[in-house]
Amino acid sequence: MSVNVKIHERKRSLAEIDIIARKGNQIDIYEVKCSHRIFKAKKQLVRIKRILNIPESDAYFYCGASKMLVTV
Repeated sequence: MSVNVKIHERKRSLAEIDIIARKGNQIDIYEVKCSHRIFKAKKQLVRIKRILNIPESDAYFYCGASKMLVTV
């Protein structure tokens, strides 16, 4: 499990994701927001999947305000 993962390309940041968890061949990625901004979280999750070339991974959004975990 990796927390607060940042992907850089030379001088600029490409993407940032809160949690990447791996067990065997299964990879799960999580984005955490304090308010229910699922659109922004979904955009980040899609981008990280594309950059890391892991289209088969499961993606989740956690909202701190409502304490809900949503599959994206």
